[in-house]
Amino acid sequence: MLGTEFRTGSPIWIDLGSPDTQAAAAFYTAVFGWEFASAGPEGGGYGFFQKNGGTVAGLGPLTEQGAKSAWMTYFRSDDAQATARAVTDTSGTVRAQPMSMGETTFAQFTDPQGAQFAVLQSGQGLQRASEDGALVWVELHVGDPQAAIGFYRGLFGWRSQEMQAPGMTYQVLSIVEGDQQEGSFGGVAPTRDDSEGARWVPYFAVTDADAIVTSVGANGGSVLMPAANVPGVGRIAWLTDPAQAVFAVLRPDPRQT
Repeated sequence: MLGTEFRTGSPIWIDLGSPDTQAAAAFYTAVFGWEFASAGPEGGGYGFFQKNGGTVAGLGPLTEQGAKSAWMTYFRSDDAQATARAVTDTSGTVRAQPMSMGETTFAQFTDPQGAQFAVLQSGQGLQRASEDGALVWVELHVGDPQAAIGFYRGLFGWRSQEMQAPGMTYQVLSIVEGDQQEGSFGGVAPTRDDSEGARWVPYFAVTDADAIVTSVGANGGSVLMPAANVPGVGRIAWLTDPAQAVFAVLRPDPRQT
């Protein structure tokens, strides 16, 4: 299960790039009860979403020409420079070269099928995970799941395990260290149609998925997939914020926690 003891390949950070950070902060505060704390005048408009005193995500303005609002998933890398070389060697793209800020180094990439992701070379990351209002799962949607698994395995050594899900074969991802089930953090699924595009989607744990769906609509967001039960997983909904950034919520099946 996704936690805050970060090892190689673990999701370590997520942040939202938004064209209107004030509006985004207001939306997620209303939906999840988060609080927003600015990084200060030297932060370039960046800041942190917090819940119960712990950081659950970051928020910043869009910095790339033509970029659309989206959530970015960062994975723990022991060597961001080496990861960048591995990405280019396996037909991926380096969107932002490794950059150091204090003791932290980060870089941003696009995988060969077009999904954007990033790495963070640091032991410091999210302070809360797998609890109400915090990141609980990350999911990659691509046209060729097996090719994607091969690409990321080359970067992080991830393991994968096949499971059957309604209408598709799903691949559960786990880090290379420790027990495979305990180390699971996400999955890979085929895109539903050509218009969806390759992307990583963050899932936030909630106690009432239906209430979140209602709140999203009331605060200017959209519902891509209404809340529905997935056997052995929990109750899931796919949503967007007012700027069309995609995210999902999950009320975990208590038998799986």
